[in-house]
Amino acid sequence: MPASEASAEDIAARLSAVGLTPRVEQHAQLTSIEAEVPKSLPADSWREVLDAVAAADRFGLFANSLYGRTLWAAVRTAAPATGDVRGPGHQR
Repeated sequence: MPASEASAEDIAARLSAVGLTPRVEQHAQLTSIEAEVPKSLPADSWREVLDAVAAADRFGLFANSLYGRTLWAAVRTAAPATGDVRGPGHQR
């Protein structure tokens, strides 16, 4: 199992342990993990949730009155391409 897949599965397992129901999806460049966060999630559970998603490359929380709160995390499946950070026209 690739390290990125193992990391995504670990995040999902940790979110499940807190009582959330994560959805894991494989994409070309990343693996995404999403979970609905109930308003009744205890404050002390938030520490565990944040510790879990901190292992991701990116994470966030969508919140609105229509759909509630959705936690998301993304783990890259491939290393980002490297190049000259100075931009085009400055390459040697």
